[in-house]
Amino acid sequence: MICMRIYEYGKENPECILLIHPSLVTWDYFENVIPLLEKDYHLLIPAIPGYDLENGSEFSSVERIASQLADDLLEKGIREVKAIYGCSMGGSIVLRMAVDGKLKARHYVMDGGITPYQLPWLLTRLIALRDFGMMALGKLGGENVIVKAFSSTQYSEEDLKYLANMFRHCTYKTLWNTFDSCNNYQMPKKTMRFCSEIHYWYAEKERKARDWDLKYMKKFVPDTVFKSFAGMDHGDMALFYPERMAQELNSL
Repeated sequence: MICMRIYEYGKENPECILLIHPSLVTWDYFENVIPLLEKDYHLLIPAIPGYDLENGSEFSSVERIASQLADDLLEKGIREVKAIYGCSMGGSIVLRMAVDGKLKARHYVMDGGITPYQLPWLLTRLIALRDFGMMALGKLGGENVIVKAFSSTQYSEEDLKYLANMFRHCTYKTLWNTFDSCNNYQMPKKTMRFCSEIHYWYAEKERKARDWDLKYMKKFVPDTVFKSFAGMDHGDMALFYPERMAQELNSL
């Protein structure tokens, strides 16, 4: 197993925040947020396996990565953080880390986080094949198809080059495992309650796409605190509204 690379900022600060990026980007997804938070927090930002441009790691599963990330931080002597924030795929990892309970957090924040489907096995296979097919098209050069998976926001030429570079790096195995696992990771089949606060954030423009996830959280994590953000789409906050993200994390 390749060691997970964890980037750290504001190491002199006693209070920690863990930031977990979505799929199809790497740790620098948070580059606009880092300057706003590093003065007050010790920021921990992993490059999730399969999305680390510095090595040939591959994404395994939400469960394994959540466990490995907690273990790596515990080895660093970090046992409790103020918040664990994750967007999309990162939100799946956040929820699994909350269930594992290895690394303590006062707040678990899922921003457009993906929850496991409660569907028959065959249907989950068909959905995984559909999602993988779309990602495979992006790897073959259909970058405009991939943009739709993130946001309706207009991407710059530089952004498109970034996405194309990520797709060149990601293996087909990483793409398959990411979408299959995010849709089907193992969770308790019962109501879950935590000593910490669970937050589910979602963008106004992704409300319909997150309908299943919202229903899942209301059913299985009834104490979830929900918050909608006007004018935004999936994955927009860290990229285009970093001041708002910093404000929200500060207010927890």
